[in-house]
Amino acid sequence: MSRRCRVASMHRRAFLAGGLTLLSTHVYAQHPGGVVRIGVLGATRAEDLPSLDGFRRGLQERGYVDGHNVAVEYRWAEGRFERLPELASELVALKPALIVALVTQASLAAKKATSSIPIVMVAVGDPIGSGLVRSLGRPGGNVTGNSSAAVDVASKSLEILKEIASDRRRVAILWNPANAVFQSQLLKAAEAASRRLGLHAQFVAARNTAEIDTAFQAMGRGRADAVAILFDPIFVRERQRIAALAAKERLPSIGGIEYAEAGGLVGFGPNFYELYRGAAAYVERILKGAKPAELPVEQPTRFELIVNLRTAKALALTIPPSLLLRADRLIEP
Repeated sequence: MSRRCRVASMHRRAFLAGGLTLLSTHVYAQHPGGVVRIGVLGATRAEDLPSLDGFRRGLQERGYVDGHNVAVEYRWAEGRFERLPELASELVALKPALIVALVTQASLAAKKATSSIPIVMVAVGDPIGSGLVRSLGRPGGNVTGNSSAAVDVASKSLEILKEIASDRRRVAILWNPANAVFQSQLLKAAEAASRRLGLHAQFVAARNTAEIDTAFQAMGRGRADAVAILFDPIFVRERQRIAALAAKERLPSIGGIEYAEAGGLVGFGPNFYELYRGAAAYVERILKGAKPAELPVEQPTRFELIVNLRTAKALALTIPPSLLLRADRLIEP
């Protein structure tokens, strides 16, 4: 285990040491009327985020029931990232006890909108690099939460793809320019990994469904022989379409863990359901009086690997035995 993983694990144990006591008594005592308002800011739509159920479950496990002792105000940008600053200001105007911001761009918009209301960021790729916190151990401002370590995932995904298709060198990398800050971090990591692995990277942009179709046409013109899908809420929503297009073009592909479940060849990354569920623990501690500046940012200490053997069979690919042994789950033919 790396030093960073050990530190993250220590932070996690310290973070959870406060216990999971139900909060109803505390909430009613602190807030006349017994209801706490919580804001949630997201870049996509609720129905596009299966992991959102993890956050709701985490709240329920800690005694929070929407409409009973908490009122959750949701604001969704529906894939239009430019709307996030406006939606963040709407939430701030409601004077919530805290704001839960889903992924990097939403977290940045929330931070710009308020320096006093606590913000719980969820699944941010690089909290320090994006300027959200000063350090993982002591964030230092009004923002804390968890990271997806997506920059590391982008690099490792290309390593896995090369391991599967070692004879292929022209890799298309699908990214979303609308999600500018987060995606630029992943692009840098993917570019560096491509050079290190001796791959020719073709960066192909897509902001929506129509552009995904156009992107695969561009991959064909560029003679790509494999594709890596960088994590993005839009690509999570369109994962079945992307998997179908990759299969149609007979391209070995890798995306997040949901991608393999939707028919993609390989899924790799953190379990976003658990990251969203873990965000509720930050909500609990902040409403009990903890300061975001002093709550360590939690990073995933384990990444999941899923291999879809049905897709491998359709592509006439033989998955290396070493990769099969490392897989957390195999989707059988």
